[in-house]
Amino acid sequence: MTTVLTTTEKILVADDTTMAAYCARPSAGQGRVGVIVAHELFGVNPDIQGVADGLAEAGYLTIAPEFYHRLAPAGRWLERNDEGRDEGFTYLNKLGREEALEDATAAVDWLRSQVDRVAMVGFSAGGHLSYLAACRLPIDGTAVLYGGWLPTTDIPMSRPTPTLDLTPGMRGRLLYLVGEEDALIDAGQREQIGAALRDARVRHELVSYPGTAHAFFWPGTPPFSQQARDDAWARILRLLAEP
Repeated sequence: MTTVLTTTEKILVADDTTMAAYCARPSAGQGRVGVIVAHELFGVNPDIQGVADGLAEAGYLTIAPEFYHRLAPAGRWLERNDEGRDEGFTYLNKLGREEALEDATAAVDWLRSQVDRVAMVGFSAGGHLSYLAACRLPIDGTAVLYGGWLPTTDIPMSRPTPTLDLTPGMRGRLLYLVGEEDALIDAGQREQIGAALRDARVRHELVSYPGTAHAFFWPGTPPFSQQARDDAWARILRLLAEP
């Protein structure tokens, strides 16, 4: 197994704010691809850091930026409970589309100073951010795990028009992974997402897991599915390995 070196990087954003990012780097030398991991509602918690570490073990320079950096102290992450969820929604409902894109741009630029290609992996709210970034930025491959609110205007990142409407701007590959029992992303929304990707001729794969709920990726949580997680991880690694 590749040894992983971890640091906290400080990335300057265009609005002159500074965004902390958890960085996991393979000690044996990185490949040509760097990865941004976009956190879900709870920030850059140990689960997100674990994903970054796993990608670094696979040979990828990986960063997990703190997209709440304008609102929360550096290093703050939230517990998976009602209090953490309420605080997370407070932050999410103040993160606008252009701010999110400025942050993603800064992360892409930071990686591109060290690698040739950039990919993005996002979970839930971070999945939405990743889809948005893929529509507007030069990202080679994007994995969206149960990214919600794409066909709606329910969060600031999906305004003034739904993020799904931006799909024709996507130039890289898109992998969308979702449980069929996801209360946030029902069958109708899954069909809307698939139709938007097909109509825009985006190279994509949309995978839905039967009997699986939102946030299936995280061990130790009620919706966890080992089978879905293993399949999702294998698909993510295949996406990153594609030329």
